[in-house]
Amino acid sequence: MLFLLSPAKSLDYDSPLPEGLPHTAPTFMAQAARLIDVLREKSPQDIASLMSISDPLAALNVARYAAWRARATTANARQAVLAFNGDVYEGLQAQSLSRADLDWAQQHLAILSGLYGVLRPLDLLQPYRLEMGTRLATDAGANLYQFWGKTIAEHLNQRLAADVTPVVVNLASQEYFKSVDRRTLKARVIECVFEDFKGGQYKIISFYAKRARGLMARYAIERRVTTPHQLEGFDLEGYAFDPGASTPERLVFRRKSA
Repeated sequence: MLFLLSPAKSLDYDSPLPEGLPHTAPTFMAQAARLIDVLREKSPQDIASLMSISDPLAALNVARYAAWRARATTANARQAVLAFNGDVYEGLQAQSLSRADLDWAQQHLAILSGLYGVLRPLDLLQPYRLEMGTRLATDAGANLYQFWGKTIAEHLNQRLAADVTPVVVNLASQEYFKSVDRRTLKARVIECVFEDFKGGQYKIISFYAKRARGLMARYAIERRVTTPHQLEGFDLEGYAFDPGASTPERLVFRRKSA
């Protein structure tokens, strides 16, 4: 079983890291280097327009592309699960996971990335910004979905090859999950949906849903979840499985108040 997460726009390269934490190299560094070469051809104004970001943020990322190196080290990078710092990762709280938890996550968690394709939690991540939905033209096509093609799905298939009944639990956004070619993927896909009660009805509230995806990933890591049925016990921060609103491929978790 593999759990998929989206990356985060916010990055943390300042918080102290645990002593002696292991690290690994991203699988698709060659592809990332190709994308960096394309990005380095863009001016700050090009990046601002392409990504719909401010001029200062565009300048920051142009500097990041210039500093990016084909070989990551602990001097210019840190483990992905500790570098990402958005709502999902506030729910995951990876910095408080044990070494054994991180080892398990390394085998069962995959972070989708516009630049790196797929990252394992301990893969070294250099600072960057490149959302999967960015219409960055390359020699492979007009956007990143065409650039990655079947690569991500084939990689997930390889990681699931030893499973008798392979399952992917999608905790990523639709923007990122679209990078997984469903015709190529040879696994059952289960989506987890998190709803809060507001205005007299249950609905998905983006901030809470993102945090809950990280909470679910932490729940799975700490309990070594290996079957879809085990996910139904998720109860962090007041959520509870709602069997009436769920289907076998779409597990719905609800709570009355945040």
